[in-house]
Amino acid sequence: MNLYLFRHGIAVDRDQPGYENDSQRPLTPKGAARINKIAQAMKRLGIKYDLVLSSPYLRAQQTAQIVAAFYGIEKNVQLSENLVPSASPALLIGEMHEFYADALSVLIVGHEPYLGSLASSLLSGDEKVSLAFKKGGLAKFSIDELIYGRCATLDWLIAPKQLLGLD
Repeated sequence: MNLYLFRHGIAVDRDQPGYENDSQRPLTPKGAARINKIAQAMKRLGIKYDLVLSSPYLRAQQTAQIVAAFYGIEKNVQLSENLVPSASPALLIGEMHEFYADALSVLIVGHEPYLGSLASSLLSGDEKVSLAFKKGGLAKFSIDELIYGRCATLDWLIAPKQLLGLD
């Protein structure tokens, strides 16, 4: 399996009036535009996805929808409560085994520090190894057998500025 971890784009600030509920903060216009450019860069790199799993938080959903629309796979976007910032990566791995075991290439759209913890677990078996994702950052992992624990190889981690520079 090719597993891609992707952090959502730039969202409205937490302290902005009207957005006190963190889960309802949308992407900013700049954030949406940057994700669109990053999706174009993904496609130029030859990346393909069978499935997009997204956090149900609005900014992650919007990020996932932009990428899926660019690829024409809008019907392949699924929301997972196991991708909210406070969730356990172990629950996501269980969900993937139960519902998405046949997927060959999966894009996971989520948040920090969750994505760093998930990546750390897949690489070392320990969620405490520090691996940070910038907003719009993308990492690719190769996995023979997806388990909770050390099972993956990090193929690459690309910062959003690098992706945006692929014009």
